[in-house]
Amino acid sequence: MDKFKVIIVEDVLLELKGTEGILRNEVPEAEIVATADSEESFWREYGKEHPDLVLLDLGLGGSTTVGVEICRKLKSESPEVKVLIFTGEILNEQLWVEALDARCDGIILKTGELLTRDDVKSVMNGKHLVFNQPILEKIVDSFCHNIREQLHNREALINYEIDEYDERFLRHLALGYTKEQISNLRGMPFGVKSLEKKQNELIQKLFPNGNGGMGVNATRLVVRAFELHILSLENLCADEE
Repeated sequence: MDKFKVIIVEDVLLELKGTEGILRNEVPEAEIVATADSEESFWREYGKEHPDLVLLDLGLGGSTTVGVEICRKLKSESPEVKVLIFTGEILNEQLWVEALDARCDGIILKTGELLTRDDVKSVMNGKHLVFNQPILEKIVDSFCHNIREQLHNREALINYEIDEYDERFLRHLALGYTKEQISNLRGMPFGVKSLEKKQNELIQKLFPNGNGGMGVNATRLVVRAFELHILSLENLCADEE
């Protein structure tokens, strides 16, 4: 790995010293040309030094959005500069997504293995989406959950003989559409009376043993569709009207 310039953006002095120590001990190729503890001081130092890598904390001055804004602006103006997030926001998953949307090159959580030479080397060699073990575990858990949900959905569609029109009908009921509005959707070849019949057929499919002697309205039917994984919140969106 060739020598490269680094600016560290960190507003907690103790953590700054720790990060400097990690780089000096683990990554001797890294030349720390400046440090910054705020957005203003970062842009001031950036104008002087033009680093190859910015090691960026997300939480600055009590705000969790400043780091994301630095990353977004930097990547917009100088996409060749590497931005590696090094953050203590270990539970703020929304913030991680915002940092990824801002096109950071990776996220290292300040827990577990912390920052390693391999992480820095991967980023400097052009690898995107560099993560350490704690965030990787979160990503894998989320991925597995989504795949399981997709499998449950496919199985439910087969087991309950749900076709494309049944799914569209249930999905739009869940979104608050009336039967008249659903009948007017593009590619939905059913009138209101046909949709009423479809609703009754779906009640028979999804409540084969009845509903404990109680009637089933559209709301109860939709809730049952979610319970059986026929519908999912991830796919709850309207079709073109």
